[in-house]
Amino acid sequence: MLLRALRSRNYRLFVAGQSISLVGTWMQQVAMSWLVYRLTDSAFLLGVVGFTSQIPTFIFSPFAGVLADRMNRRRLLMITQALAMVQAALLAAAVMLGVVQVWHIVVLSLVLGMVNAFDIPIRQSFVVEMVTNREDLGNAIALNSSMVNAARLVGPTVAGLLVASVGEGICFLLNSASYLGVLLALFAMRIEPREGDGKPRRHVLHELKEGFLYAFGFAPIRSILLLIALMSLTGMPYTVLIPVFARDILHGGAHTFGFLMTAAGCGALAGTVYLASRDSVLGLGRVIVVSAVLFSVGVAAFALSSSIPLSFAALMVAGFGAMTLVASCNTILQTILEEDKRGRVMSFFTVAFMGMTPFGSLGAGTMSRMVGPRVTLVVGAVCCLLGALVFARNLPRIRALVRPIYARMGILKEVANGMESAAEQPPMPEDKR
Repeated sequence: MLLRALRSRNYRLFVAGQSISLVGTWMQQVAMSWLVYRLTDSAFLLGVVGFTSQIPTFIFSPFAGVLADRMNRRRLLMITQALAMVQAALLAAAVMLGVVQVWHIVVLSLVLGMVNAFDIPIRQSFVVEMVTNREDLGNAIALNSSMVNAARLVGPTVAGLLVASVGEGICFLLNSASYLGVLLALFAMRIEPREGDGKPRRHVLHELKEGFLYAFGFAPIRSILLLIALMSLTGMPYTVLIPVFARDILHGGAHTFGFLMTAAGCGALAGTVYLASRDSVLGLGRVIVVSAVLFSVGVAAFALSSSIPLSFAALMVAGFGAMTLVASCNTILQTILEEDKRGRVMSFFTVAFMGMTPFGSLGAGTMSRMVGPRVTLVVGAVCCLLGALVFARNLPRIRALVRPIYARMGILKEVANGMESAAEQPPMPEDKR
């Protein structure tokens, strides 16, 4: 059933509140990119703003993962959402009062980046608490991605129209108001205490090291994290350069930018609907390879296109590939990892997905100034394609390691003799000695 995760009351509340907020988030993202480019005419400064908004994720998300494993995740999310609401209100005030400067945008982007560095891994690890039936977890992750991309269809289009008619400030103001939906939903949830709550904890750095050794000591988790990191570093920065393509290559305006973002969102939404319709996590390894190839092809086609219809089609392919890849990787990770390390592993996933993007954004802005935006995106697409081929080569080994875990969970029905011992989670390095 496509919407089976909605059987859980808490997850229904989450979807209702988040659906409102995500539209505002996409509106702000589009409006901020256009505002920077309007004020500066600089692809490099677009990269700088992208860097400052996401570099905190690289630095702080691992510590957020430790907090997510230690503390009440719902309470932490209420704090991060309230702080994000204040940030959007400050940005709206600066624009609507006519005093906004580029350094204001950079500073407020840094503030939002710090909030998101904690919000994203905590929210990722909170999904399992909202879903009553564990078998619905994969569907909930896919629906969450569908929700993001449904908002991606509406938000950029509305932002493009509002920016062209009344300016960027109203987009920031509406985004600030949209966080009320999430806060009300979180407040109304009834969450059961987690297993292990209240147990003695070690030093933060020790637990961070423990989570790191667990994640990177197990080949399936390590391979997924490295592939996501490569895609975020070399491929995803295409979004930073879309304003350049919209105005200078396709000779459009703010509405063209909004429609290009919406095209990518259409593809991404199609990908998440496909994943939500799947009944099992079996076969997702192959889906990861195919989606990575599609993403690479879509980005390369967009880079070489001088036609608006072809650019729309290319971004739909890229959006489908990117979101199918990320959601498939997320689902596999959430299925195979140990519960007491969920927050830390998902924080590493956040670092790989969001934390590497600022380096890619800064690099794309710099490289675009040197060799042009077309060459920049083609080089990134080639790197992603090579990463997909390496992952495909390692896929048989990854399947062999994950199979015992799926057998223990009942995802695979046949259980060979001695499977109980083989299905143990990857031991810590000190256990191997």
